[in-house]
Amino acid sequence: MEAFLTEADAAITYDDLLAGLRATVAPNLARFPRMGRRYLDQPPQSIEALEQLSKLPASTADSLRVYLHGEYLMLYAVMHQVVYLLSIRHHRQLSFDFSGLWPT
Repeated sequence: MEAFLTEADAAITYDDLLAGLRATVAPNLARFPRMGRRYLDQPPQSIEALEQLSKLPASTADSLRVYLHGEYLMLYAVMHQVVYLLSIRHHRQLSFDFSGLWPT
């Protein structure tokens, strides 16, 4: 995330993200760990994602949840009353600039 925001000349936004994680996201998830929608409510369609899901223990995949915070999508898991933040993506992080993302 930090690299993406730095490349987009938005390094200060990274500091804002960290502040939001501390002030809003962490307290919300501590109080309501299952507040995000279940990740598998809209299961992935790609073969790669389905393969990764198949490698998880059965109960783990069902614990995956998605939380939206501002312009960010966060993937987290709730297991044994512990919240694990797995991934944070900015809504513009993926684009259709395939040649820029995957040069030949």
